[in-house]
Amino acid sequence: MKTALTIAGSDSSGGAGIQADIKTMAANGVFAMSAITALTAQNTTGVTGIFETTPEFLAAQLDAVFTDIYPDAVKIGMVSSAPLIRTIAERLRFYEAKHIVVDPVMVATSGSRLLRDDAMQALTEQLLPLAEVVTPNIPEAEILSGLVITDAAGMEAAARKISEQYGCSVLCKGGHKVNDADDLLWRNGSGKWFRGERIHNPNTHGTGCTLSSAIASNLAKGYDLDSSVERAKEYISGCLSAMLDLGKGSGPMNHMHKLFLD
Repeated sequence: MKTALTIAGSDSSGGAGIQADIKTMAANGVFAMSAITALTAQNTTGVTGIFETTPEFLAAQLDAVFTDIYPDAVKIGMVSSAPLIRTIAERLRFYEAKHIVVDPVMVATSGSRLLRDDAMQALTEQLLPLAEVVTPNIPEAEILSGLVITDAAGMEAAARKISEQYGCSVLCKGGHKVNDADDLLWRNGSGKWFRGERIHNPNTHGTGCTLSSAIASNLAKGYDLDSSVERAKEYISGCLSAMLDLGKGSGPMNHMHKLFLD
């Protein structure tokens, strides 16, 4: 069995973060492992508290994983401080980690800010250059590129700039009033669109975590990047189409929609 590691924060309500990543990886047929960057007090209506792990303990988690069950892919999600980002980058370089997917989590679906100002420079300087692919949504792509995105051409300009600046492939995710659900993969100087139909489901908590984890899972299984993105989009469409309805805010998706248990 192939393996994947998620490095992210814990979501106490189970819809995003480590919990979403593990469910996604399991549903996509890989063995999931985790290194937790922070505990959050969080539900579908917002984040009420964040308790970070220390850089030393995060490094210990990463050492424990890499020295025993070496991951075939790594997904990085919420990391809210510069010292933690530097720790992750140093350990990933040390262990020569492969198939690194970075989801630059800056703001939760509920609107809560998850990335401190001091972490932005560390993210762009330390983690993005290590990534095989980075998966920003429209607001995150605007922050990373410094450009305003209002249409498909804007997505292409932003993805191109991020890719050229940081030397990684970029999956710029659509939505956010720009298009239905069309994502743009930019790499090696050219772009490829992955078309998708908008699913009218208000419960989208953890969509970014889920998509990036599904991409990492497929990379771990040996699929190329194009196929991994296509398979991940198909998976997340199934999660949304299941129309799970939990919580008082933007609820979680059904990550295990293909399981039918009594």
